[in-house]
Amino acid sequence: MSPYILLIITTSLLLGTSLTLFSNHWLLAWMGLELNTLAIIPMMTHPNHPRATESAIKYFLTQATASMMIMFSIIYNAWMTNQWTLLQMSDHTASTLMTMALAIKLGLAPFHFWVPEVTPGIPLSSGMILLTWQKIAPTALLYQISPSLNMEILILLAILSTMLGGWGGLNQTQMRKVLAYSSIAHMGWTVIIALINPNLTILSLMIYIMTTLTLFMTLNLSSTTKIKSISNLWNKSTPMTMIVFLTMLSLGGLPPLTGFMPKWLILQELIINNNPTMAIIMALSALLNLFFYMRIIYVSSLTMFPTSNNLKHHWFFSQTKTTNMIPTLTTISSMLLPLTPILIIMT
Repeated sequence: MSPYILLIITTSLLLGTSLTLFSNHWLLAWMGLELNTLAIIPMMTHPNHPRATESAIKYFLTQATASMMIMFSIIYNAWMTNQWTLLQMSDHTASTLMTMALAIKLGLAPFHFWVPEVTPGIPLSSGMILLTWQKIAPTALLYQISPSLNMEILILLAILSTMLGGWGGLNQTQMRKVLAYSSIAHMGWTVIIALINPNLTILSLMIYIMTTLTLFMTLNLSSTTKIKSISNLWNKSTPMTMIVFLTMLSLGGLPPLTGFMPKWLILQELIINNNPTMAIIMALSALLNLFFYMRIIYVSSLTMFPTSNNLKHHWFFSQTKTTNMIPTLTTISSMLLPLTPILIIMT
């Protein structure tokens, strides 16, 4: 891709997210979401092949449907309340429509089908942006208008997402599909606490983004897209293999890694607010995620000795991709649990 085109696309992504983050008017927020959607599509179709084009079309149609629902709820709310400001969504119908639209944008179940269909068909770099940066703007809207949303529906969607995200990732062989189902489950954890403690929503999203960025960058550096290819990483680079395993365990929420922190705080907040049943369901669903991450580690490292595996060896070329961010992100995604008391005070 031409550097000038890449600069335009990157600027558009930054501008779209910034518009949604800092806007106080519904039309500006909607424009930011649209700009985000249109900016990533050229990245999804490069390099151009039929599978990437199919994924881009699926993504565009899904996001266009969500944007249409958002616009309809905005206009309906303005018609009923004569207000265009972001925090004034008092109409029940508009609130329900906005909840469903944001669920589609975030990939919450049962509107999650586009996530595992789109992610495996696009390059690792585009998948990284799709599962991390593209979640910021809808979550920012959710954070700002959470008291106005239909939280009964949102909580039901969150529980479904954590359960289906865990079950869906059990029998996958493609790493991008595993990360897609992981995204569905983590979005459920992110939105379930939005009404009780919105600051935990932001904390959960930030830790998820940092951990997923680490995993995507490591997979992109080693050109690994399948679970069986991780076995070859022992022969190519042991540190990269250890980073992949650490990051996956952190995504699964295994203590004492960073990924345990948001799950622990969310479960604690649910119990404090007299929702023990919901906390039990969420904790059990977290075990599903941890199980399929442990399964990947078992299949790729413990079923055979790393230096004498029977998989086809790939030629190891000198790395030309940058690795500056990976050590920092690995530290953040695995060693922040001791800072939990400070983050509790902040939230």
